[in-house]
Amino acid sequence: MRVVLATLLVSFAGWVNAQPLPIFDAHIHYSHDAWDAVPVKEAIAILRKAGLKRALVSSSGDDGQQRLYAAAPDLVIPELRPYRTRGEVGSWFRDESVIPYLEERLKKYRYASIGEFHLYGADADLPVPRRMVQLARQHNLFLHAHSDADAVERLFKQWPEARILWAHAGFAPPERVAEMLRKHGNLWCDLAFRTDHASGGKPTPAWRAVFLEFPDRFMVGTDSYTPERWRFVAEHAEWSRRWLADLPREVAERIAWKNGETLFGQMLRKR
Repeated sequence: MRVVLATLLVSFAGWVNAQPLPIFDAHIHYSHDAWDAVPVKEAIAILRKAGLKRALVSSSGDDGQQRLYAAAPDLVIPELRPYRTRGEVGSWFRDESVIPYLEERLKKYRYASIGEFHLYGADADLPVPRRMVQLARQHNLFLHAHSDADAVERLFKQWPEARILWAHAGFAPPERVAEMLRKHGNLWCDLAFRTDHASGGKPTPAWRAVFLEFPDRFMVGTDSYTPERWRFVAEHAEWSRRWLADLPREVAERIAWKNGETLFGQMLRKR
């Protein structure tokens, strides 16, 4: 009987390991220029076909992600961008009209995060970003920052208890990313729109060391910043599964979906 049970357990473990890893995609956009090119029904189908467990979605303007969330609340986790259009990427932090826009949306809808926003260096200390940080604090939201390390440091100075998802891991080298993660316990990274961390189906040695040191601080992401990028969601998920498979199973699962689910999966229910 014990032999049979042991055989069944081994077989079950093998079956589990053979299943495709679920993916929590921490960097999806559904902005105004995608609404006609990729209608809501098609967008949801793309996410599900890719095997996504969840997707952290923002859009310019905010109506896009609200449509996705209404269609698939089990799949879509909304975050609020401070942009009405993608053209505001380089100007929003000096535009005082952003604040009433954020305040109005926060009163009307529920979010897990403010972002993804583009913000660099000393611009993080301008009045508009400062007020945005205050709103995130008031509503207990993550900040999803496409920023250099300097801006991230400034955000933490404004709000030491902030929880920041560092978009693209700052496009920084692994050594710098590790340094920032050691310094800030409330800093996480998405790996969207990066390929330097893996080659030939394996993490590079430098990145592998960082993933093993911080298995609970990384998430994968596609970054569908243009409508065309929606066609890469499934391809990116499969590419991620290939290099993640070279890591220990528990580490791979954390980066693939468990970290995102742990951080964001219950946020809308708790508010």
